[in-house]
Amino acid sequence: MNRFLLAALALAFSCTMAVAQILQPVTWSTSVRTASDGTLNLVASAKIDAGWHVYSQFIGSDGPIPTAFTLPASKDLKTEGPVREPKPIKEFDKNFGMELAYFAKKADFVISAKRSNPKAFTYTAEVEFMVCDDERCLPPDYVSLVFKVPAAAAPELGGEEMPRKTAELNEQQPQADEAPSASVEGPDGANQEGEAPAAEEGQEQVGSPSQEPETADAVNLWALFGAGMLGGFFALIMPCIFPMIPLTVSFFLKQSKSKADGVRKAILYGVSINVIYVVLGLLVTVVFGSDALNAMATNPWYNLAFFALFVVFAISFFGAFEITLPSSWVNKADDQSQRGGLLGIFFMAFTLALVSFSCTGPLIGQLLVATAVSGELLGPAVGMFGFSFALSLPFVLFAAFPGWLKGLPKSGGWLNTVKVTLGFLELAFALKFLSTADMVWQKHWLERELFLALWVAIAFATALYLFGVFRMPHDDEPKGGLGVGRMLTGLLFLVTGFYLLPGIWGAPVKLVAGFPPPTFYAENPNGLGSSSAASSETKLSEDAHCPLNLPCFNDLEEARAYALEAGKPLLLDFTGWGCVNCRKMEEEVWSRPEVRQRLAEDVVLVSLYVDERSTLPADEVRVSATTGKKIKTVGQKWGDLQAQYFNANAQPYYVLMDPAVEAPAAINGHTAYDPDPSIFLNWLDAGLKTFNAGK
Repeated sequence: MNRFLLAALALAFSCTMAVAQILQPVTWSTSVRTASDGTLNLVASAKIDAGWHVYSQFIGSDGPIPTAFTLPASKDLKTEGPVREPKPIKEFDKNFGMELAYFAKKADFVISAKRSNPKAFTYTAEVEFMVCDDERCLPPDYVSLVFKVPAAAAPELGGEEMPRKTAELNEQQPQADEAPSASVEGPDGANQEGEAPAAEEGQEQVGSPSQEPETADAVNLWALFGAGMLGGFFALIMPCIFPMIPLTVSFFLKQSKSKADGVRKAILYGVSINVIYVVLGLLVTVVFGSDALNAMATNPWYNLAFFALFVVFAISFFGAFEITLPSSWVNKADDQSQRGGLLGIFFMAFTLALVSFSCTGPLIGQLLVATAVSGELLGPAVGMFGFSFALSLPFVLFAAFPGWLKGLPKSGGWLNTVKVTLGFLELAFALKFLSTADMVWQKHWLERELFLALWVAIAFATALYLFGVFRMPHDDEPKGGLGVGRMLTGLLFLVTGFYLLPGIWGAPVKLVAGFPPPTFYAENPNGLGSSSAASSETKLSEDAHCPLNLPCFNDLEEARAYALEAGKPLLLDFTGWGCVNCRKMEEEVWSRPEVRQRLAEDVVLVSLYVDERSTLPADEVRVSATTGKKIKTVGQKWGDLQAQYFNANAQPYYVLMDPAVEAPAAINGHTAYDPDPSIFLNWLDAGLKTFNAGK
């Protein structure tokens, strides 16, 4: 307990009183390995300080920035395929509200290439990455990776060190528009800090065994298997499959010489169903490839296509049309099923898959999409195995215990009710894919309020349908009263709708966190509660992104000009779109009336987003005097400003400055994240007192 208290006190002290510093928790190094077939493996190794982590290349678009490599064309070599990475650690991050894949301690990224120049040469690539710990994220950064490739006949090069530390990095690495030059090697060609030497020539597997990724991946695959089983159970109670259970089981029992023979045939039938659907999952992986499957999670075009696909599936479940396969396929499969023996049983299972496609097709499509965007190479196959296992299990069990057939509910209109209800769910999930594409493009088509309003409408419509207020085209006339199961399911959707309803006006609706767009991606980013307060606050810049809808600027020079006229100090708010603690500070501290009043009336707020990806105009692109890197985006411009004048690169970071002073300078130091409003308020009041005294 004492150790815990000391750690907590140290963390609080570091957040509020620490001297500003440039945090550089990642060191990059390069090495070149030559495989037995002459293929070059260019290895970019990230050594990560304890407590920090770098993200995978394949994470969703709603969270931190993924690691990304830029591989320019070269006359000396040609890169092949995607950049390979070790298996990441996968955990649910409560701050971002999503599962994230990241690397800790060390990660080796491998670029495969074929050389066209037998002589020694250098090749320069670039990596962009974001690094976070449990409390904060640093702005996206990029590093040039210089690979010194030996002559074809020369022995393998060990490892050349490219420290991430800024001053050394600037001296060793070329600028983007300069010719590549060699980077500094560690002693004896090995990586520094006592790391193990590079793997032997031709070795393909890279990664750090200390990460224990196998456990995380196994958990994820089990989750995909469970999702597949859930889809399979839903498929069982669809009108295309449920009536076939007693018919198929009775066929096996009647055509078998004994009960054991019938059970054996039913087991073969179930195994055949498993084989058919698992092969379908493997085909998805083979056709699209692992790289394309990983890209599906963040690629807006994939997400837009999935949105359209799910809408089509939903309309099909509503009864507007049926998605069927060519009848010739069904007839040929049915003919083959008459042959008897193992082959005949297999084609019976294949016929079931074809005939039931109008019901299972949308479920299979949804499952394949979900498993594909999971980032797991075997995801589609594992998901299909779970689906087919649940689908085939009743056929085997009822063949072994035929007396159970009497306990099955009779077929009827309730099967179509299940189908329509699933159609509403398909429609709700389709919106998530549209939302992802929208946020990647920053089009603001589907902001948080509209997203939740659509979900509320779907929930209420589903409840009204289940309560019998309206019917779909293929529904039977209701007989008797409302069934217990239908009533309880309707109540569940009704409660869900009422729970989501306040979210349209700013309620957090934490039970669905991660599905709707984040709170700042909204028409009114701070909800209904802020609109009245904001109405009295003059909007300083029409295009500015302002926390809590406060009056603010996103450009320092515009804010400086306004502050000089108003006679107010500037409050520099170094923040980020993906900065979780920035949002917490705004929601927990800035939202307090006494703090909000000062921010709106006593200072000129300048919110500078260090992860803003908008490109700078050509005449503003420059090389940083602090880091020696090319400043190409708006976010890099503000991050460089913070590093140059305040020797810091963590967010949130708050500074009060006099607009009359040309070079940015703090009036009374800085403050950072602390959930105690009094700390921020005392710092702000002290700075305002100093500024007013100097007038």
